[in-house]
Amino acid sequence: MPPLPCLHRRLPARFAGLLAVLFLLLVSGSRPLSAAELPVPVAAALRAARIPADAVSVWVQPVDAPAPTLQLNAERPMNPASVMKLVTAFAAMDRLGPAYQWTTRIATTGTVRHGVLHGNLYIVGGGDPFLTYERLWKLLRQLRGLTGIDTVDGDIVLDDRALLLPPHDPDAFDGRGLRPYNAGPYGLLMQFNSLRLSLLPAPRAGGEVRVATDPPLAGLSVINRLKTSDGPCPVWYSGLDARLEPGPRLVLEGSLPASCGRRDWSAAPLPPADYALALTAALWKELGGRVEGQVRNGPTPAAQADEVLREDSPPLADVVRDMNKWSSNVIARQLLATLGSTAPTWTTDMVRAGAYVAFAQLNAVGIPTAGLVLENGSGLSRQERVSAATLGQLLAVAWRRPWMPEYIAALPVAGVDGTARRRLADSPANGQAHIKTGTINGVRAMGGYVLDRNGRRHIVVMLVNHPEAAASQAAQDALLEWVWAQQG
Repeated sequence: MPPLPCLHRRLPARFAGLLAVLFLLLVSGSRPLSAAELPVPVAAALRAARIPADAVSVWVQPVDAPAPTLQLNAERPMNPASVMKLVTAFAAMDRLGPAYQWTTRIATTGTVRHGVLHGNLYIVGGGDPFLTYERLWKLLRQLRGLTGIDTVDGDIVLDDRALLLPPHDPDAFDGRGLRPYNAGPYGLLMQFNSLRLSLLPAPRAGGEVRVATDPPLAGLSVINRLKTSDGPCPVWYSGLDARLEPGPRLVLEGSLPASCGRRDWSAAPLPPADYALALTAALWKELGGRVEGQVRNGPTPAAQADEVLREDSPPLADVVRDMNKWSSNVIARQLLATLGSTAPTWTTDMVRAGAYVAFAQLNAVGIPTAGLVLENGSGLSRQERVSAATLGQLLAVAWRRPWMPEYIAALPVAGVDGTARRRLADSPANGQAHIKTGTINGVRAMGGYVLDRNGRRHIVVMLVNHPEAAASQAAQDALLEWVWAQQG
């Protein structure tokens, strides 16, 4: 439908005013509020945070209404941080369906005699973003039990060709390449490319912090130089540091206050290909298996290899839930690459192809994509952009989709779980908002659904791009509370 000014230009001047009056009468009950009419608590919180209105974008709309009731700078593309995962999840659910699964296969060449495989064992990735080490352990254990293989006298070969990807630099975003949030996608991704470090400080300052690691990674040494310190336990991980030295050796340095008690920290010590090799070798050995050759990367010879076992991932709906509840960047990157693998033309960059597929999914259902920039689908980017209007309309379309329950259930519940568990703690709106949050330096954002006190559900989006964006949480919580207090 063309905008009202275009209609004005087609009418004689004496009728233009009459049309405007009629238009205002028709929409007076549902006219979107302007920037100057932001809810008083929201405007006050923004002023207190020294954030101007032109650094903020807002969209509020009841799910059963045809238009927003509140919008501010809604058409302006802004950096959404992890709220971009709403777009990635929508495109994946719409393209693949909530029951979609990834399959990891095991194949062999040669024959098995007396527990020895006279040939190679192949683990063929399917792009599974959720191949945890527990699932890999189970798969290898089933292999031993069902085939009788105790020893591989050839090689164990890992085939990662399910996803064709450009080089990934984990240091590119913030120079912290050992942080798991910087891990890239991979065709045979294992355990999110992450090593969990369980830390236990000594009872008193000066003592050694005890460290336990899992999963096991063959060939990686962990050098523990962590010490226990005095004091309270605010941002407990701020005093910890890790670096990788040749060997490879993961060196842990810094301190952890005794008052913190046991804590879990994580690192991504190896590139995904090396991590998969190290984990596979360690688990095969733990299960009592032997390999006479190497554990290496390579292609599966399609004509000679026989499939002996397969492992299906959890359904996409469950994977999206883990992605959004805990804002997993590597799962989001993996989903975007998986979308790229469904592109009709062959490509060597399935991340870029995934962005094109996501655009196509949105355009096909009438969601505007003007200004939308998808770099990796996770929001961990300085380039990614989306408008509040696009997110608002996307959430409106998602509400009408058959997979709507799975989509909403994947979002953190404010004050209850996930990354929003500490929001609205003492508010009457606690537990009433399913919202995806996002934060990087200079960006704070949220998007999702709020149930008002009369049982009517509303779409809520708020994006803040400003040097003081970190201080905007109070304004965002005020908006959630304002929506909850609506009369329905």
